[in-house]
Amino acid sequence: MSRPGFLLSVWPWRSVAYLLTGAVSGVVVLVVTVAAVAVCGVLTLVVVGLPLFAVVALGGIPVAWVERWRLRLVDDGPAPGPHQEPAVPGLWPWLTTRLREQATWRELGYALLFAALLWPVDALAITVALFLPLSVVATPLLMATVGEGQEAKVLKQWTVTTWPTAFGVAVLGLLLMGLCCYVLGVAAGARAALTRLLIASREGELGARVVELASSRVRLVDAFEAERRRIERDLHDGAQQRLVALTMVLGLARLDAPPGPLAGQLAKAHEEAGRVLAELRELIHGIHPKVLADYGLPAAVTDAADRSPVPVDVDLELPGRLPRPVESAAYFVVCEALANVARHSGADRARVSGGHREGRLFLQVCDDGRGGADASAGSGLTGLADRVSVLDGRLALSSPPGGPTLLHVEFPCELTAAADRSA
Repeated sequence: MSRPGFLLSVWPWRSVAYLLTGAVSGVVVLVVTVAAVAVCGVLTLVVVGLPLFAVVALGGIPVAWVERWRLRLVDDGPAPGPHQEPAVPGLWPWLTTRLREQATWRELGYALLFAALLWPVDALAITVALFLPLSVVATPLLMATVGEGQEAKVLKQWTVTTWPTAFGVAVLGLLLMGLCCYVLGVAAGARAALTRLLIASREGELGARVVELASSRVRLVDAFEAERRRIERDLHDGAQQRLVALTMVLGLARLDAPPGPLAGQLAKAHEEAGRVLAELRELIHGIHPKVLADYGLPAAVTDAADRSPVPVDVDLELPGRLPRPVESAAYFVVCEALANVARHSGADRARVSGGHREGRLFLQVCDDGRGGADASAGSGLTGLADRVSVLDGRLALSSPPGGPTLLHVEFPCELTAAADRSA
């Protein structure tokens, strides 16, 4: 409406169409509502009252569908229905799903509001902002056709007896109609905004998108975890076994080779194969250590602490097993934090503690190093935060200059028994 060409665009006509169809459909809804109330009053509650009540309760669904369709006249934004699909096909699952949804009762309330109040407002806006200016514009036509003694009444209030006055009134009506086009636009916009708020809220659509994004994120986490375990299994059962066999063959060849340059080359190749095998085992251990899968997070954290070049005290006790994605993420965070301690902190000692309470896993990694950890300095803290946020967790870091550094991590999760996981 703020654009200069609003009066010459299709939007005033679309506003008129929206309000006019609202008035007409509102009359239809009012008649149907009165008829339904009358039928409910005649029929007994015991015989057919409850099925009839269900039909009346669902009466708001078609009204809301028509109203969402009519929104296209004045609102280019999508207006999807808020209803969920039943879990199984059939009339009874559909009926029970609809009666349990809050959206069904919102639509019923909107239908009653539409029948009692909204359509008279639409009709009043059309009458005042369209028909009255049109009657003023039509003053010369009234004088020419129905005027008695070359006179006509404007809005049943003022009498026009001369043609110059009649055409002057018509020009005034055109100016008034231009002003009323803005009134119609405001009325239609406010009416559409109320409809969208009640039965086609963008917040509801946004909430559905958030739920879908959360679900897709969980699916991606599960797929990533499954792929990582597959890679670990393939490396363990495939490449590692071949390297072990290669190392044995090189060792046997080294024993059988006579002293000389060939024996020296075989010795170098045997040692290099051993180093490659050790690195591969370390890589497999970092992807998904067997101790984590078999014994859980406390044992895996203890094993990571034993392999850390900085002495680490571990105080982590859990009365059960964690979900696999949480276990993997928590283990990754602890390992990365201990690697940062060894590379950047200059600490003499570190400590890993935590537990589970109130539906959350708590982990803390503390060291007595120099502090001053900064996420922008390439310490991997951004990656840790991203890994934690994928599972709706929280990460907090306290690292003042001079130390100590404290990394606090929380994951929302529930403990499960080991038997449940193995099953």
